Amino acid sequence: MSEPCFDVAHLGHLELLTNKPEESLDFFVNVYGLTESGREGDSVYLRAFDDYEFHSLKLTASNTTGMAHVGYRTSSAAALERRVKVIEEMGCGIGWTEGDLGHGRSYRFRSPDGHVFELYYDTKIYEAPDAEKPSLKNIAQRYHGRGVSPRRIDHFNLLASDVSAIRDFMTKALGSRVTEQILLDNGRLGGCWFTVNNKGYDVAFTEDHSGGKGRFHHITYAVDQREDVLRAADIFLENGVFIETGPHKHAIQGTFFLYVYEPAGNRVEVANAGARLVLRPDWEPITWTEGERRKGQAWGLKTIESFHTHGTPPVE
Repeated sequence: MSEPCFDVAHLGHLELLTNKPEESLDFFVNVYGLTESGREGDSVYLRAFDDYEFHSLKLTASNTTGMAHVGYRTSSAAALERRVKVIEEMGCGIGWTEGDLGHGRSYRFRSPDGHVFELYYDTKIYEAPDAEKPSLKNIAQRYHGRGVSPRRIDHFNLLASDVSAIRDFMTKALGSRVTEQILLDNGRLGGCWFTVNNKGYDVAFTEDHSGGKGRFHHITYAVDQREDVLRAADIFLENGVFIETGPHKHAIQGTFFLYVYEPAGNRVEVANAGARLVLRPDWEPITWTEGERRKGQAWGLKTIESFHTHGTPPVE
């Protein structure tokens, strides 16, 4: 086993594209329960009440859907330079940007499937306005109780045409560790779960059964307990939000989950996530067989077909 690398501190934010910007914004603010922290151009910056950074979701109006980019914060300025050197040697770099409303300069690069990643260190720490100041000084923003009202961004999932190539990319470019994976009967990797810190995972890549490339599967925000996920199901029901699957418990990672589609069709999850921590420094990946996965989720719920085919943008 190679020495663990902690140059990358944590998942910071996603930029999600929507061709229904007003409807999507209403969903994320009034139903899902995020808070707007800023606007610039065609983008609205959103956050959960205990995200410490300025934003964790950048919602951008577009003629399509899916993920525009994902940002990770490094553990230091020097760590950022070390990662950039490795990425440039890999030949997948795009180049430096001047930054964004929520953070300083960043370095962008592409996964083998074309997903755009960025790394940054200088960031804008959220300062709550008077109406959002918490009573407790150790959280970023007051708990407002609006909609689902998740605590923080937790993880995301991308679809890939070759998960094995992604595994090599993530471990080299970000220094990620593989915590769990699915090995199909034909020898291909069907899915892979990665972490850059001691969480169970911050990103999962699963095989795209549609034949597409570079597509988005879902974004997940964490709530404190399972009861919050059940409450979210009722909130979605009352607001006419399409529930795709759940509430239920995943076999892989043990996450208690609920999946819905926001108005533009991007998949969004609410989860009681983050309870499992990978504290063991010599952790070996847990490998699941195709037969084991065919049994369904932890309590027997079968994985629905759309979970392997629905992604954004849609495949023409």
